[in-house]
Order: sequence, then structure tokens, then C-alpha cells
Amino acid sequence: MSITSFLPGRLGFGTAPLGNMFRAIPDEEAAATVEAAWDQGIRYFDTAPFYGAGLSEIRLGEVLSGRPRDEFVLSTKVGRVILDEIEDPSSRDLGEKGGLFEHGRPNKIVNDYSADATLRSIEDSLQRLKTDRLDIVWVHDVAQDFYGDAWLAAYESARTGAFRVLQRLRDEGVIKAWGLGVNRVEPLELTLDLEEPKPDAFLLAGRYTLLDHERALQRLLPAAKAQHVDIVVGGPYSSGVLAGGQHFEYQKAPASVVSKVERIKALAGQHGVSIKAAALQFALAHPAVAAAIPGATRPSRIAEDAAALGEIVPAAFWTALRTEGLIADNAPVPTH
Repeated sequence: MSITSFLPGRLGFGTAPLGNMFRAIPDEEAAATVEAAWDQGIRYFDTAPFYGAGLSEIRLGEVLSGRPRDEFVLSTKVGRVILDEIEDPSSRDLGEKGGLFEHGRPNKIVNDYSADATLRSIEDSLQRLKTDRLDIVWVHDVAQDFYGDAWLAAYESARTGAFRVLQRLRDEGVIKAWGLGVNRVEPLELTLDLEEPKPDAFLLAGRYTLLDHERALQRLLPAAKAQHVDIVVGGPYSSGVLAGGQHFEYQKAPASVVSKVERIKALAGQHGVSIKAAALQFALAHPAVAAAIPGATRPSRIAEDAAALGEIVPAAFWTALRTEGLIADNAPVPTH
């Protein structure tokens, strides 16, 4: 099923920051941010057990459990099971995502893409989210770098475990859609080549942004479009560096990235364009993209996202980006 048939809009809310990503935020601030998203008309919410070892799901569930379930779309992820056992969050071996949720819950996180773990993960998420059903389930980080050369083995475990379980749940009407939620292009290309099982959509984080989009443009997005597999863009602000933050790829942004961001900001300033509008609308311009889900930890950021979506960006700005070699020549751009 195309997720565009039931998504309530093109702007969703990615709730990784609610898991205390990068910093500890008070419960009240987290709740106010979800409330702000609702007040801005956002009705698609994405989360994951990994985000703060269940903290994001718990916080999201606290607010959304008070809303009519038929009025919003909810997605979470499988591939990691959260245990009652306690561990030191700073000791987790998470590769490039190491330290990302040091301020989250200290519950032990176990990577497991098997069929049994997939079903357990879904049941646990339903409890944390205080809901009776999920709309979309993503297989999370199946090609993350902490697997090293073993990522193909992890992928194969997911293919024979999580993929098949989720396809069965979709066919039975338990969920509406399933796919992969990753920040690498390779596993998505590999999945498109499978005869079975066939996903409905992909959540691609950080790989289709103003800063990094060349690889996705080459094959993934055209192939996904041809196969009617929708793309949800996660991290449209590249871990925050495109929106005034200091992080890129979950780490402190290197000088080369900061320099490129400054060049984009300079052109945006010349054309009277906000950097958020440029980043968000660029990601949404590709015909394969169904939605974008920026994250936020403050209510004011939600209002900025909503305004960015409706901002008029002049064609001359996109032309200037191409002229300066800041976006690919074949990258689609908005046409207002």
C-alpha cells in the first residue's frame, strides 16, 4: 500500500529528540513540543525503541493517548529490544551513534532482527505508546556501521526475520505498511532488488538533504519511484547543522560541512529565504518523497517547521545553488 493513501500531510514529526538526544530535556518540555506539533496540524508521528531506550515512545504515548487514535498516523521501529536490565548508556557500542542517547533511560538495548524479537518489540512499543495499533513499522538501522563487515549478515537476519513478519502483519491488516528505516542507501537498494518480501516505503535519514543527496539521486529514488515504494525523509536538517545546530551525522560537524552550510546560508540570505525552508522544501521536491519528519525538542521549532513548509522560495535561489555547485543539476526543486 502506498503510504500517501493514508498519510495526513507531508510534514510529520520525528521524535528522536524526545529520547534526550544530545541533551536531557524535562518531561514538561517534551510534552509541550508534542502538543505544539498537534496544534500546528501535524498528524504523523515517528518514533523508535532506540530513542532513549524507550523514552521517546513513552513521552509520545503520554500525549497522544489523550487524542482520538483515528486522527493521527503512528510509526515506530523494530530491530532493537529494550530490556529491564540496566546498563551504563555511555558504554554502549553504537558506532557513529555512540553517545547519542547518553541522557536517555539506562535500560539495556539488544540488537535483534529475528521474527520473535520483531513481535516482542512491537508488543513492547504498543505498551510504551499506550495504543492498540501501529500504522507503519520500520526495520531500524539494519546497515549501521557498528556491524562493520557483518552488516550483510545483520541484513540477512532481518530479511528472513523482521521483513517476513512485517509483511505478514501488513497482509493480515494488523499494520498498514512496513519498510526500512536507515541512514544508508545500500540496504534500500538491496531491498528493492528482492522479489519477496516487498516493502511499502523507506524512511531514509540524512541521505536526501541539501548537504548530501547525490548518491540517493543516482539509483535509489528513481528505482523507488518506479516500484511505487514511497520515501519518508528523516533528518532533513542533517542532524541540525542546517538549522543552526552544531551536529552533522550525529557528531560535531567538520569544518568542510560548516563551510558548505555557510555558503548555502549566504545565498539564502541574498534571496530572502530561511535555511529551514530551503532544506525542507528541497527534500520534499523529489516525486518519490511522500513526507519529511524533522525533529524538535522545543515548541518554537515546530512553528518554524510549519512556516518553512509554506514559505515561498524564489526560483532564482535554486538556480544560484546549482550555479555554485551546491546541489546536483538533476535534483528536483520546488516550483511555486
